[in-house]
Amino acid sequence: MACRISEIVIDAADADRLAAFWSEVLGYVELGREDDGSIEIGPPDDGFGGPQPTLVISPSSDPRTGKLRLHIDVSPTDRDQDAELRRLLALGAKPVDVGQTGTENWHVLADPEGNEFCLLHARLQPL
Repeated sequence: MACRISEIVIDAADADRLAAFWSEVLGYVELGREDDGSIEIGPPDDGFGGPQPTLVISPSSDPRTGKLRLHIDVSPTDRDQDAELRRLLALGAKPVDVGQTGTENWHVLADPEGNEFCLLHARLQPL
């Protein structure tokens, strides 16, 4: 038997803002809050343990140093990549230069706290 990813934890200076951003990006809803201020978001019908991992946005005052060693890739489900890029930028994502050549078929972006993620070209079927 193997494992599967059930949660991804992201430290944040402003957990509410980051949870709102990722909820809009992924179509997630708030599933709960912990006493430490952590906010769990996930798919509205499945919640924790469903086919998609939930995100736990955890408050932290620790400054981020250096490039992240892990990042999230997202793929559009109900529109093409260009339309999804416009939507993500309108939500507050920012383009990031990590040394791309300009010939890639993905876009490197950062969420409102500067965490890099990629918008892939491949369109996936919604779950």
